[in-house]
Amino acid sequence: MPGTVISAEVTNVSVHGFWLLLGDEELSVSFSEFPWFKKATIEQLSDVQRPTENHLYWPQLDVDLSVESIRAPSAFPLVSAG
Repeated sequence: MPGTVISAEVTNVSVHGFWLLLGDEELSVSFSEFPWFKKATIEQLSDVQRPTENHLYWPQLDVDLSVESIRAPSAFPLVSAG
Protein backbone atom coordinates (compact mmCIF):
# COMPACT_ATOMS: atom_id res chain seq x y z
CA MET A 1 0.00 0.00 0.00
CA PRO A 2 1.47 3.37 -0.94
CA GLY A 3 2.45 5.43 2.08
CA THR A 4 2.58 2.42 4.40
CA VAL A 5 5.80 2.14 6.39
CA ILE A 6 7.05 -1.41 6.82
CA SER A 7 9.55 -1.60 9.65
CA ALA A 8 13.00 -3.16 9.59
CA GLU A 9 15.53 -2.67 12.38
CA VAL A 10 18.88 -4.17 13.30
CA THR A 11 18.64 -5.13 16.97
CA ASN A 12 22.00 -6.80 17.67
CA VAL A 13 25.38 -7.27 15.99
CA SER A 14 28.02 -9.89 16.86
CA VAL A 15 31.14 -11.31 15.23
CA HIS A 16 28.91 -14.00 13.66
CA GLY A 17 26.19 -11.81 12.18
CA PHE A 18 23.29 -9.59 13.14
CA TRP A 19 19.64 -9.78 14.13
CA LEU A 20 17.01 -8.08 12.05
CA LEU A 21 13.58 -7.22 13.46
CA LEU A 22 10.87 -7.22 10.78
CA GLY A 23 7.62 -6.23 12.44
CA ASP A 24 7.15 -8.93 15.09
CA GLU A 25 9.59 -11.41 13.47
CA GLU A 26 13.30 -11.45 14.34
CA LEU A 27 15.71 -13.10 11.91
CA SER A 28 19.39 -13.95 12.22
CA VAL A 29 21.63 -12.82 9.35
CA SER A 30 24.82 -14.86 9.45
CA PHE A 31 28.01 -13.37 7.98
CA SER A 32 28.90 -16.83 6.65
CA GLU A 33 25.62 -16.94 4.68
CA PHE A 34 25.69 -13.24 3.74
CA PRO A 35 29.41 -12.32 3.48
CA TRP A 36 28.91 -8.85 1.97
CA PHE A 37 27.81 -7.64 5.43
CA LYS A 38 30.91 -8.90 7.29
CA LYS A 39 33.03 -5.74 6.88
CA ALA A 40 30.10 -3.33 7.17
CA THR A 41 29.98 -0.82 9.98
CA ILE A 42 27.10 -0.81 12.46
CA GLU A 43 25.93 2.43 10.85
CA GLN A 44 25.84 0.75 7.42
CA LEU A 45 24.02 -2.33 8.76
CA SER A 46 21.50 -0.19 10.64
CA ASP A 47 20.62 1.82 7.55
CA VAL A 48 18.13 -0.75 6.26
CA GLN A 49 14.96 -0.01 4.32
CA ARG A 50 11.99 -2.27 3.69
CA PRO A 51 10.20 -0.86 0.65
CA THR A 52 7.87 -3.86 0.40
CA GLU A 53 6.96 -6.81 2.62
CA ASN A 54 9.58 -9.09 1.02
CA HIS A 55 12.27 -6.58 -0.05
CA LEU A 56 15.13 -5.23 2.07
CA TYR A 57 17.64 -2.63 0.92
CA TRP A 58 20.84 -1.34 2.52
CA PRO A 59 21.57 1.89 0.57
CA GLN A 60 25.04 2.48 2.04
CA LEU A 61 26.09 -1.03 0.97
CA ASP A 62 24.00 -1.21 -2.23
CA VAL A 63 22.64 -4.61 -1.11
CA ASP A 64 19.14 -5.81 -2.00
CA LEU A 65 17.74 -9.00 -0.46
CA SER A 66 14.42 -10.74 -0.29
CA VAL A 67 13.18 -11.54 3.21
CA GLU A 68 12.73 -15.14 2.07
CA SER A 69 16.48 -15.41 1.34
CA ILE A 70 17.15 -14.62 5.02
CA ARG A 71 14.49 -17.03 6.27
CA ALA A 72 15.84 -19.87 4.10
CA PRO A 73 19.34 -19.03 2.78
CA SER A 74 19.94 -22.56 1.51
CA ALA A 75 17.11 -22.10 -1.00
CA PHE A 76 18.99 -19.16 -2.56
CA PRO A 77 22.45 -19.86 -3.97
CA LEU A 78 25.12 -17.29 -3.18
CA VAL A 79 25.37 -14.84 -6.08
CA SER A 80 27.92 -12.35 -4.76
CA ALA A 81 31.03 -13.18 -2.80
CA GLY A 82 31.05 -9.74 -1.19
